[in-house]
Amino acid sequence: MSQIFEVTKATHFDAAHHFPMGPDNSPHRRVHGHSFLVEATVRGERTGDMGFVVDLTQLEAGLKAAAAELDHSLLNDHAGLEKPSLEALCLWFADRLKPAFPGLSKITLIRPTIGERCVLEV
Repeated sequence: MSQIFEVTKATHFDAAHHFPMGPDNSPHRRVHGHSFLVEATVRGERTGDMGFVVDLTQLEAGLKAAAAELDHSLLNDHAGLEKPSLEALCLWFADRLKPAFPGLSKITLIRPTIGERCVLEV
């Protein structure tokens, strides 16, 4: 019987954004910022000499490198984030991490200060 594990690593970043569409009086059209928490989950069986699903040091490095691209920036300026919704951010992180972590199964984006969360099952 195989044993399937999920291993998750998280990091924070801060960024600004705006939504160029919508009513002129929408507060979302103005540039504003958020603190984000992003989690990457890898699912699979234990493998290798160490019996890891994934090397957490490598997952942390990959996740932090991706978050560093966005940290203290205007999200709208990044390809794929012209409309920077939580859903778009999940896809953006998945696109960057999936090649190095084929067992990537989930990206979770959280804006803790306003109680919002989005989960992408990869």
